[in-house]
Amino acid sequence: MSLSQWQWETATAGAVAGFATVATMYPLDIVRTRFQVNDGRVTNFPAYKNTAHAIFTITRLEGLKGLYAGFLPAVLGSTVSWGLYFFFYGRAKQRYSKNREEKLSSGHHLASAAEAGALVSLYTNPIWLIKTRLQLQNPLHQSRRYSGIYGLLFILRYFANALRTILREEGWTALYRGLGPGLLMVSHGAIQFTAYEELRRIMVDYKEKKQKSEGASNLLNSFDYALLGGSSKIAAILITYPFQVIRTRAQQRPSKEGIPRYMNSWHVVKETARFEGIRGFYKGITPNLLKNVPASSITFIVYENVLKLLRPKRRND
Repeated sequence: MSLSQWQWETATAGAVAGFATVATMYPLDIVRTRFQVNDGRVTNFPAYKNTAHAIFTITRLEGLKGLYAGFLPAVLGSTVSWGLYFFFYGRAKQRYSKNREEKLSSGHHLASAAEAGALVSLYTNPIWLIKTRLQLQNPLHQSRRYSGIYGLLFILRYFANALRTILREEGWTALYRGLGPGLLMVSHGAIQFTAYEELRRIMVDYKEKKQKSEGASNLLNSFDYALLGGSSKIAAILITYPFQVIRTRAQQRPSKEGIPRYMNSWHVVKETARFEGIRGFYKGITPNLLKNVPASSITFIVYENVLKLLRPKRRND
């Protein structure tokens, strides 16, 4: 199989996995984002006691549509991000490998994941900024709401209105607010994918030994992929979560007067440390874990199984 064919198969599998992940776990993403920006000093967000209370309050005040605000750019962003991520990740692994049979080291997996994450951040930051802005709109929000939220001609009108408004009010540089912590979050994917690859290698080796002694199949199943995806995600979240909080706070929409809540990412760090301490950098981590651990399992289940469909003759390495 040619290198280009392998790259597009991994990109397709990653895109399908990204869509499945967002579609199933999105309400928890809304809750996480609103917890992240609530520093205790703002007045334009309802007070949420915990994750369950947040979901109930959003549903009561904004309806079911409130739990899916910004869903279209989230789907677009996740699908594009995962597609590009697996594409760049697979390409980097192929480049580091001398031949198809050679196993890569942990350092090669780390470098491949870091490279893929940096490229994806540069391409998709504007999408995530728009998604964050839409998620933070609520009945108490003082700024004029972005229009065109529902419908599907929908996605173009909806996305275009938010994009046009941001460009008019803040300029094109606003689309890259939060890019700094976004690039630092490359470490998240690097940690996750390195852990995934190493755990996968251990599991495959174990099943190969079991096959010799008991005749069992050495092919990993969906349960194995779920376990691997969830385990690798927990480690990545605990280490890199503060970068997510910093990025989300930096991407908030300015006030009616055009004054941003935070001037830049470093301002977020100083203000959060000053008024909230270390706890402030972990706001919303509970819904984040509830969303992303099972979501990561779903992602890798879909990714690995779509890849099997696209490449039926490939051996598990």
